[in-house]
Amino acid sequence: MTDVLDDKRDATRFRILAAIAERQPAVSQGEIADNVGVTAQAVSEYVRELDDDGFVTKEGRSRYRVTEEGVDWLLRSAADLQRFVDHVTDDVLSSVGEDAAIATDTIEEGQQVSLSLDDGLLRATPGDEGPATGVATGTAEGDEVVGVTGFEGVIDLEPGTVVVQQVPPVRSGTASSPDALATACEGVDLVAAAGVEAVVALRGIDVEPIRFAAGAVAADAAGRGLDCAVVVTGDRVGEVTDALRDAGVAYEVSTD
Repeated sequence: MTDVLDDKRDATRFRILAAIAERQPAVSQGEIADNVGVTAQAVSEYVRELDDDGFVTKEGRSRYRVTEEGVDWLLRSAADLQRFVDHVTDDVLSSVGEDAAIATDTIEEGQQVSLSLDDGLLRATPGDEGPATGVATGTAEGDEVVGVTGFEGVIDLEPGTVVVQQVPPVRSGTASSPDALATACEGVDLVAAAGVEAVVALRGIDVEPIRFAAGAVAADAAGRGLDCAVVVTGDRVGEVTDALRDAGVAYEVSTD
């Protein structure tokens, strides 16, 4: 547990100091009191204490600024809180939350199941032989949806590949190469497009792409083990590769 959560007084100091940082230099103690849920008198006492500790400086009536020491303390406390939130989200809630899976066979409520990803979809198989397991929260026949909770282990998954295929923008006066597009799209599980030119070029080889949030869609699909092609005009490559890079997905950029 972090110090800020361990001690109610530190938690209040954290919230008041953050409120001062947000509103500085003109600080309404009454507004902070309403926001934090304490009296204005209590806010005044906390501010005086923060001043004594060197976390804020007073510049005049109701005018305060957070010092470098105050900023450092806020950052350290915020980092501790973030680590605790990550622990709750990743380690605690991941095991007690419920997700939907497709049953591969008859499953009874309370039965332990093995989890896997197939075609980007979570599958539940009766038994506990897989590297990732859970507990069914209901009954289901094969190919029906079943709830799963109590997750343990890690699903054995090979991330998918992403090829970013550039096509010329209309202002270039250059046509895209059908052969290059066909090669990029051959054998992939998902094709997305960014830009009207990309959509039209793909339709020219009888491929109907996903046309919205191409980079984010490909990143999510690759994370689920699907191979993807994203066709994009040269002036929009950055928005696609930024989304892939932010998601930690490896990709290859090709041109006509």
